[in-house]
Amino acid sequence: MDPVTNSWYADLRRYGTVPHAGFGLGFERLLMYITGIENIRDVQLCPRVPGNAKF
Repeated sequence: MDPVTNSWYADLRRYGTVPHAGFGLGFERLLMYITGIENIRDVQLCPRVPGNAKF
């Protein structure tokens, strides 16, 4: 990767950034909201269940 190409981004981050916050809504939580299901494990595509994988 050529550093000159991305020098504008390095200049933006040189002195830090403005205070900000992020937001993320997981797909499972969105499905919970839409369907009204109360437990997230009931809407997971591939749930992790203890004792399910045999080693």
